Amino acid sequence: MAREDGRKADDLRPLVVKAGVIPNANGSAYVSLGKTTAVAAVYGPRPMHPKHMQVSDRAYLKTVYNMVPFSTKERVRPGPSRRSKEICKVTRQALEPAIFLDKFPKTRIDVYIDIIQANAGTRTAGINAASVALADAGIPMRGLIASVAAGKIGDEYTLDLAGKEEEATDCDLPIAYMPEEEKITLMQLDGDISPEDTKNVVKLAIEGCKKIYAAQRKALEDRWVPEVKK
Repeated sequence: MAREDGRKADDLRPLVVKAGVIPNANGSAYVSLGKTTAVAAVYGPRPMHPKHMQVSDRAYLKTVYNMVPFSTKERVRPGPSRRSKEICKVTRQALEPAIFLDKFPKTRIDVYIDIIQANAGTRTAGINAASVALADAGIPMRGLIASVAAGKIGDEYTLDLAGKEEEATDCDLPIAYMPEEEKITLMQLDGDISPEDTKNVVKLAIEGCKKIYAAQRKALEDRWVPEVKK
């Protein structure tokens, strides 16, 4: 199968990961997969206000996902939408298993994700950026979370769907994965495929996550290892 950008079926789009891109945040990251770009900023842990929303034995993780108005060819309407609220929720659910929230009772950790360019895979790019930003902020974590979508187009399993591939695929299956613990923290499925196909698509997505994880680690090493050596 020939893909619109010339990739092989199991190739990721060109990937760029950078840590520490926003000086005023406690932690931040930039992630681009092809023409999809996400920037994440982390603030906290900090006191939870109002106090009646405090959780006595853990931190509250707040995730805010936003597509900026100029991120697509047609201007995105500002403000939360049904879709953005759903992505905020699944992003939080994908990240929480990796974070030692019990280390910071009665506090909050805010994660802000802005999509500044969109060409499919915005939720997965956002999760990738948020994970690096949390680590950059020094939040104790069990491991990084990497995320990518895969699908099936015709008879071929296809990694990192982009552009019109989301319309052509029999399914769009994004996952979030913690390589250190070999644990899936998020899996969604839009489409209708057999159980056997689902297993193969998930397997391909996990392999993609491992590649993203390697880039995430390198970005953090480039940011922090030289500082340690000083």
